[in-house]
Amino acid sequence: MNATPGPLTTAPVPSHIAILDDEPDITLLLAGYLGSHGFRTTQLHSGRALMELMAADTPDLVLLDLGLPGEDGFVIARQLREHWRCGLVIVTGRGDAVDKVVGLEVGADDYVTKPFDLRELVARVKAVLRRMAPEAGAAASAPVAAPVSAPAAAPVERVHDLSAGRECLHFEGWTVDVSARSVIGPDGAEVALTTGEFDLLHTFLLHPGRVLSRDFLLEQTRGRESAPFDRTIDVQVGRLRRKLGAEQGEGHWIKSVRGAGYLFAPRVTSTLSA
Repeated sequence: MNATPGPLTTAPVPSHIAILDDEPDITLLLAGYLGSHGFRTTQLHSGRALMELMAADTPDLVLLDLGLPGEDGFVIARQLREHWRCGLVIVTGRGDAVDKVVGLEVGADDYVTKPFDLRELVARVKAVLRRMAPEAGAAASAPVAAPVSAPAAAPVERVHDLSAGRECLHFEGWTVDVSARSVIGPDGAEVALTTGEFDLLHTFLLHPGRVLSRDFLLEQTRGRESAPFDRTIDVQVGRLRRKLGAEQGEGHWIKSVRGAGYLFAPRVTSTLSA
């Protein structure tokens, strides 16, 4: 007895996100995280490249940085609104109220200032795409596949009652014993950190996947605000990168976000020891 074939089903078409920023590290970071949530991405570093993409393969939404060298981000935003129908989210270090008003007036659907939480950014992108869905069709909606949390922005997973014992944080084969203030590498060897370096690492581990400003890091590790031209955090980040194995390519775990601060990329988990 032959079974009657059921109706054919097709996989949802992932929404296409164009990411325009002059910093390759930022576009790579955003592309990786958005990709892990089911989006198709294109990384761009100039307004001209964006216009070429718009003509050849119009994205569903554009993430636009205003601070492009030699280019006016507001002009680019206005051109997008005049010639194409797509979502537009401005992602920039300009937090001035006037810039926000101008950005929204030229047609941006949302305005996100750096530093930002990657999870919040994805939520805002999905919200814009949902609002566009009745007008632009299903292709402009957020992917329906269950999102997979990216290692770069997964929250700290605490798998026990933390009051019951000593907490250890783990990332990429490394173990940080918070109570003993010790750091053990993947090879089992302990890595000596100064008090400031350990406090800095601990702060990163408590906020994985979030862009943390220098002021926030300094307040968390030193209990004070930064003064103009204070490079304390930058120096400590450089030292911490080296001790975590920057020479072996592992220092990139601490991402620099220009004009915003730093981001700790790996997924972090937490366990307890007696």
